[in-house]
Amino acid sequence: MPASSEPRPRGMTTVAMLAAAVAALILLPLVVVVGQALGLGWARAGEFLFRPRIGELLGHTAALMASTLPLTLVIGVGAAWLVERTDLPLAGFWRTMMLAPLAVPAFVSAYAWVSVRPQLAGFSGAALVTTLAYHPFVFLPVASMLRVLDGADENIARSLGLGRGRAVVRTVLPRLRPAICGGGLIVALHLLAEYGVLEMMRYQTFTTAILQQYAVGFSDGQGSLLASMLILLCVLVLTAEVVLRGRARVSRFGSGVPERPATVPLGRWTVPALLAMTVLVVLSVVVPVAQVVRWFAQALSQGGVDLPALATVTGTSIGLAVVGGLAAVLAALPGAWLLSRHRSALTVVLERVTFIASALPGVVVALALVTLSVRNVHWLYQTTALLVICYVILFVPRAMVSLRSGLAASPPELSESAHSLGSGGPATFFRVVLPLSLPSFLTGFVLVALAVVTELTATLLLAPTGMRTLALAFWGASDELDYVRAAPYALMMIALSVPLTLLLRHQLQKESR
Repeated sequence: MPASSEPRPRGMTTVAMLAAAVAALILLPLVVVVGQALGLGWARAGEFLFRPRIGELLGHTAALMASTLPLTLVIGVGAAWLVERTDLPLAGFWRTMMLAPLAVPAFVSAYAWVSVRPQLAGFSGAALVTTLAYHPFVFLPVASMLRVLDGADENIARSLGLGRGRAVVRTVLPRLRPAICGGGLIVALHLLAEYGVLEMMRYQTFTTAILQQYAVGFSDGQGSLLASMLILLCVLVLTAEVVLRGRARVSRFGSGVPERPATVPLGRWTVPALLAMTVLVVLSVVVPVAQVVRWFAQALSQGGVDLPALATVTGTSIGLAVVGGLAAVLAALPGAWLLSRHRSALTVVLERVTFIASALPGVVVALALVTLSVRNVHWLYQTTALLVICYVILFVPRAMVSLRSGLAASPPELSESAHSLGSGGPATFFRVVLPLSLPSFLTGFVLVALAVVTELTATLLLAPTGMRTLALAFWGASDELDYVRAAPYALMMIALSVPLTLLLRHQLQKESR
């Protein structure tokens, strides 16, 4: 029996309807924001957008993008090359350290640097912190590809007389382009969505302006216009990534065993390479963590750690993370099932719509949900349910990627055999599919849960009155420059984020086998 018969037609229709409902939910913020912006009319919109302030915000955003993006690409690609393709000593240690900045939320890193150098602010501070915090997003995909890339073309180029450098430029770099472009895309989208780092560094962009607009006096039209500009920038970034990535084939086709590329000896460059890696780790990991620990120790010595309050806030954050993680996994499941079992033009469209969420900054989604709830479903405003819905919209792509790979590990033929023995759809899923794909389900859940723990902008706008998460408690204290009071919350966020680093490290090792 063909795989397309699983699940049975009636169940298939239900799954498709659920996937369409999730896609509609994810499109909702974009529709609301654009609709509110268009409601102002062209004259008022033009008057608002062509002010010098908007040009300043656009210039700040472009300047930050033009500085941070190239730096993260150079650092990420260079570090990946040293770790994966050279005889750099302690490669496993450096591989872990390159991912370690992901365990330190970017706004916590900004807090640490500001406490070290209070004069570090403006463009230079924003560029420094974002570069140090975001380079792992480039390192991870490039290192993953280098570990599995076939070295045959490079070896052939060397045999034809090309030097090692020219052979790499001609044969390796072109095949790394999808990974480099993918990592650069993630960095660019994070830069557009970043709030905590930029606000702490007093560097204004569209995201900080939207939050300020909301704080001083919420205006649906003007706030939505700013959010629409942010969406437009996201669309431009996504389009540029598609164009730059190209369609060139990067995988090998044909018979034969893939060749492992030769390890490049560093020779006299070993010491400079180790020094460069050490400086990078010190600046991106050691300085932030050391400052947080320093302020935490000072809080302990002063008796300033309110353990019951810390426990309560941590419990709230973990509770939201668990609920948000489960909700995102359940929301991603119908689309992932369709893609793995009944791939078609419609399912691909639903997938692309789902991934739009990864390009929407949290402030845009939150702004849309505030507008929608206040105007249409007032009973939903200032509720935990609305906050969880926002988390689902923002983070369902993280769950989708994991679920797709997990469901692929469960062959449709096994489910067909279960059906032929009289097992129904739900029973087959829990007895056959879930045990085989459970690791990927857990991976998706962990990725979303940890993202929820450190989420700031959407939580600032949507958290019910009186609710405090680790991110909100930290932000409240750090915004008042009370570094001692903020330290326990920062340290707890780092502790909860460590599993993400370990998970990604394990995934990187597994992909190379």
